[in-house]
Amino acid sequence: MALFTFKLPDIGEGIAQAEVVGWHVKVGDRVEEDQPIADMMTDKATVEMESPVAGTIVRLAGEPGDQISIGSMLVEIEVEGDASAAAPPSNEARDAEVPGEAAIDEQPSQPVRAEPVEAPSLSSLAQDKEEARGFDKPGPNNGGEVEPTESAPPILASPAVRARAKELGIDLSQVKTSADRIRHADLDAYLLYGQGQGYRPAVQSARRPDDQVRVIGMRRRIAENMAASKRHIPHFTYVEEIDVTALEALREQLNAHRGDRPKLTMLPLLIVALCKALPDFPMLNARYDDEAGVVTRHGSVHLGMATQTDAGLMVPVIRDAQDRNVWQLANEIRRLADAARTGKAKSEELSGSTLTLTSLGPLGGIATTPVINRPEVAIIGPNRVIERPVFKGKDVVAAKLMNLSISCDHRVVDGWDAASFVQAVRKLLEAPAFLFVD
Repeated sequence: MALFTFKLPDIGEGIAQAEVVGWHVKVGDRVEEDQPIADMMTDKATVEMESPVAGTIVRLAGEPGDQISIGSMLVEIEVEGDASAAAPPSNEARDAEVPGEAAIDEQPSQPVRAEPVEAPSLSSLAQDKEEARGFDKPGPNNGGEVEPTESAPPILASPAVRARAKELGIDLSQVKTSADRIRHADLDAYLLYGQGQGYRPAVQSARRPDDQVRVIGMRRRIAENMAASKRHIPHFTYVEEIDVTALEALREQLNAHRGDRPKLTMLPLLIVALCKALPDFPMLNARYDDEAGVVTRHGSVHLGMATQTDAGLMVPVIRDAQDRNVWQLANEIRRLADAARTGKAKSEELSGSTLTLTSLGPLGGIATTPVINRPEVAIIGPNRVIERPVFKGKDVVAAKLMNLSISCDHRVVDGWDAASFVQAVRKLLEAPAFLFVD
């Protein structure tokens, strides 16, 4: 038996360390060659590390959330034979088959069988139930229902009174009455004068214990980026109300004749409007290097789409959004969202955005104050579409309205520019025919 030390390899240019997101193994586990052992996160992507040899795990480098330097020990594996012979000579050699290389004898681990536990028979369960029945007593969880016994006469009350007592958790045997049966007035008196005994609220939620959750992985990246954004960028937010009645009608018509194309949401139409308005407002489609003091105004619109995943908020990027039509945008939105949620998004698909669009969909609320995706200088957030009465001349008509929020970096974007940009977008959305003409 020998001990093989697997050191964290170089997993990206310029990467000095990586964070342990999660272990697939624990000390004592048997692993095979190329079996996943850990997920490591860098600033660019999450990489799945595989075991280069077969053996038994004897030591792990740390816990989820710990930082491991490149070249440091990741795991130690006990192998059979010579550890130097078992280990691949280089990263390149792992992908090539070496003639004459001695195979490592692998002993399959024996499964541990749990001792059978004798289940109680149906007759014994029935007997226990009958014995327990004689000890039932009225309590706050049975709504005051008391079975007639020799020592406890039946309690008379209407079904409505019983239902109300059950909701409040009141034991009807504790309620006094001067009539032949318990009435609502008796319950009111009990609630007024018997509060010291305690009764549960109509809706009782289960109490869960406190727990501590370590902020690691994607959640920590999000926390660091958001803190840096608020710390370095002086935000301001502008909100405008937009009448999207005509836009929604157009969207319904397009969806009715979409064929096998994906169903259009509001987002592709909004992106077309943004891309049409941005050439007149280049200060918004930009990135600010505050250390160098340089603002780069981009000609192409690489639009980040904030996407909620199980791991947290990710921002896949639609490249050259200005060159795509609404159907192409709808396809790309769906593809990138699926890739982000399943963890299949490539690192280049998660970086390089010049402007970000964030939407909560049906949870969009009345207005939002989105946080800028640094080093960008602006972020746009559409809110929920609601129907309200509005004046059209002297007439009151139903209209579909949506608030559009924009947060900007006040160091490089003036409030006048942000407001003027949103007004330009508003004109396009309220007269949607202009979305499809030059």
